Amino acid sequence: MAEADRRTIAEGNISGIELMRAAGSAITAEILARYPCPLAHILCGPGNNGGDGYVVARLLAQAGVPVKIWASAPPRESSDAAIAAAEAEAIAAPLAELSVEPGALVVDALYGAGLSKPLGSLEEAAFAKLHDAGAIIVAVDLPSGVSGDSGAVLGAAPTATLTVTFARKKPAHLLLPGKVLCGEVVVADIGIPDQIVEGLNVACFENDVRLWGAQFPKAAVDAHKYRRGHVGVFSAGPSATGAARLSAMAAARAGAGAVTLLSPANALAINAAHLTSIILRRSDGLPEAVEFLEARKPDALVYGPGLGPHPETGRFAVHLLNAARGLVGHIVLDADGLTASAPFAAELFAAAREKDASSLVLTPHEGEFGRLFPAIAADKSLSKLEKSRKAAAEANAIVLYKGADTVVAAPDGRASISTNGTPLLATAGSGDVLSGIVAALLAQKMPPFEAASAAVWLHAEAARRFGPGLIAEDLPMALLPALRALDAQLA
Repeated sequence: MAEADRRTIAEGNISGIELMRAAGSAITAEILARYPCPLAHILCGPGNNGGDGYVVARLLAQAGVPVKIWASAPPRESSDAAIAAAEAEAIAAPLAELSVEPGALVVDALYGAGLSKPLGSLEEAAFAKLHDAGAIIVAVDLPSGVSGDSGAVLGAAPTATLTVTFARKKPAHLLLPGKVLCGEVVVADIGIPDQIVEGLNVACFENDVRLWGAQFPKAAVDAHKYRRGHVGVFSAGPSATGAARLSAMAAARAGAGAVTLLSPANALAINAAHLTSIILRRSDGLPEAVEFLEARKPDALVYGPGLGPHPETGRFAVHLLNAARGLVGHIVLDADGLTASAPFAAELFAAAREKDASSLVLTPHEGEFGRLFPAIAADKSLSKLEKSRKAAAEANAIVLYKGADTVVAAPDGRASISTNGTPLLATAGSGDVLSGIVAALLAQKMPPFEAASAAVWLHAEAARRFGPGLIAEDLPMALLPALRALDAQLA
């Protein structure tokens, strides 16, 4: 965004002080529309974020709202912020002397998205006073102390009720803990042209319908079941069959025309007792699996749910990826398949780079990510977004790094961040359902990055529509209203 500001100014679209005035105007409009303002406290830093705060102070005063300005440091001489401070025609008190009444309205304009070093005791003490007073905090761009790149807290940060940002959201608005600290996020237009932002070749996106809707599959008039895609799901033995069935049912509900459950002989009866529309096929090892691949050439496979974190599970994953070359378009590796593959990661990733290799989608939660990518996971300097991108490049795979702020990353650097995550999905088996949705969309010829992103969105949307009481068994059927609403939106 700093570069977008610079290009906007350089191309003569608008000056720096005019951008600052536009930002302050947008923030002021949100405040006046939402909050009664007997008094507003404006916290200003020395940079452009503080300049926005001085504009807010001036405009609120002009609207008849008394203001108090508290500054951590004066604006830099001859800067746009200095101009804004002069236009405010108010004397700023030192931030160290901050005093606010209970329930006060506070505008946090200390530091914005470009913060690169931890805040100190001065700001920490101020934030503690705001917390104790139960202040209503409106953050400019981001709550001060939140890294715009990672969402991490650098030293200290307040919890905002509302955050007003400009032109586009930043990763911190969607990544934890920044996502929580921002409160409601409003994106204001301050005059930065869309073509300038688009010209920056940004490769990080909010994960919503705008990203992947154009690629979402629609069945052709003359479609038959195999043209709608065939998904194979590997089942575990008799004591752990449920996870694979969840994946299989989710794949069917998400649009795959045919789903085959590959079951060991000793689990065939158990699986048969629970399945109706899912094809059941015996598979006790690699030869029988390869026989299935050669005979049916499924479009996508799910490997991992319920299989157990055993070395043989990991070895089989590598063998499967090699055997599937030229036969299977995509393999989704999930759950135990990820943990068990960790000792064989180098072989797995090498297989994913072979000519005609199936595209690989990895769906780790935090623990599985740490086991599969230990060096990347251990690097505390990296955000979840950066970790996902590095992992995708290392594995030559789509990495779907799960959590309340799920990130989907592609080897080419593209990434999406979840916008609709919900704690309702924190239930055993929900990840198995997600792997089935991913496989179904892949089988229907959706590109891998878009398929994984769409699956994450659908998974959460189904849970949100279902509401409290959700368990994993509910999720395949809960997809129905989400899919119907999406179909109407895309019509």
